[in-house]
Amino acid sequence: KCLRVGMRREGLVGKERESSSPSSISSPLHSFPSLPPSLSPFISGRVPQIQGSIPKSVGRAPSSCFSCRLFPWEGFISVLLRAEPYPPARYGAQALQPGVVVGIESICELAARLLLGAVEWAKGIVPFFPELPLSDQVALLRLGWSELFVLNAAQAALPVHAAPVLAAAGLHAAPVAADRAVAFMDHVRLFQEQVERLRVLQADAAEFACLKAVALFSPDAAGLSQPGRVAGLQEQAQVALQEHVRRRHPAQRGRFGRLLLRLPALRSVPAPGIQQLFFSRLVGETPIETLIRDMLLAGAGLGWP
Repeated sequence: KCLRVGMRREGLVGKERESSSPSSISSPLHSFPSLPPSLSPFISGRVPQIQGSIPKSVGRAPSSCFSCRLFPWEGFISVLLRAEPYPPARYGAQALQPGVVVGIESICELAARLLLGAVEWAKGIVPFFPELPLSDQVALLRLGWSELFVLNAAQAALPVHAAPVLAAAGLHAAPVAADRAVAFMDHVRLFQEQVERLRVLQADAAEFACLKAVALFSPDAAGLSQPGRVAGLQEQAQVALQEHVRRRHPAQRGRFGRLLLRLPALRSVPAPGIQQLFFSRLVGETPIETLIRDMLLAGAGLGWP
C-alpha cells in the first residue's frame, strides 16, 4: 500500500528517525541575503516537536512505514498532518487570547508565523515535497504562498475584522494616490470575504491540510521541470479530501465540492495586497517570493518563541 500512495520506504524510515530525534537543520541568519532583521525572532536552527497535533482518528502504525496499515488516502493525510511545525489553530489560541484587545503588532506577528509556518509545512511533507527538484519547490511556493496564507488565516481565526484598521495604519504611514488606496481597500475586502467563507464551512484539520496540498501542488506553476509529478500529487490530495469527507460527513453530499470550490476564489485575493496589508511593516519592499526562495535555499528551520 505504501507504493500505491507513492511513498518510498527509505524516505519514510528517514521521516520516522527525524520524528524520534530532536535534531534539525541549522543555518545562520546571514544565509538569508534578503531577510529583514524584523523576522529574525522566527528563524532558528531548531523546529520543536509538537505533540498531539495530529488527530487520533488518523492513527499511527509502529512499523517504519506508518501508512502500511492505513488506506492510501489516510496515509497521505497523515503525512500532511505530520508536516505541520505548529498547528495553525494554536497560533490564534496563543497569540489572540479572549478578551484581550488585539494590536497591530500582534496581528503582524501572527501573520508572520502563519506565512513562515506554511513554508515549513511544505518542507515537512516528506517524502513528496523535498524529493522534488529545488527549482520546482521554489516555483510551487512562489505561486501558492498567498493561498496557503489565506487558508492558514482561516484555520487560525486571524481577526479579519481588524484588517481595515491595519490597512488604514499602513496607508497613514505610507500615503498613496487615491486610486491606489481604493484598490488596496478592495483587496482587503476580498481577503475578509474569503477567510469568512472558509470559516463558515467549519473544516477540520485534515480538510484544511488537503486543501493546502491541492493549492501547493499546482501544475500551473511556471518553470516546473516535473509538472506531471506535481499534478499527480495534487490529484492524491483531491482524492484524500474526497474520501475523508465521504467517511466523516456521509450526510453532507455536497461538502467535498463546496470545499474544493473555495480554492479558485482564493486567487481573487492578490498576493501584493496581502503583502502590503500584513508584511510591509516587517519586510518593507522585499518581495515575499524572494524571502521564500532564500528560506528554501538556506534550509533553515523555524523557532517559535
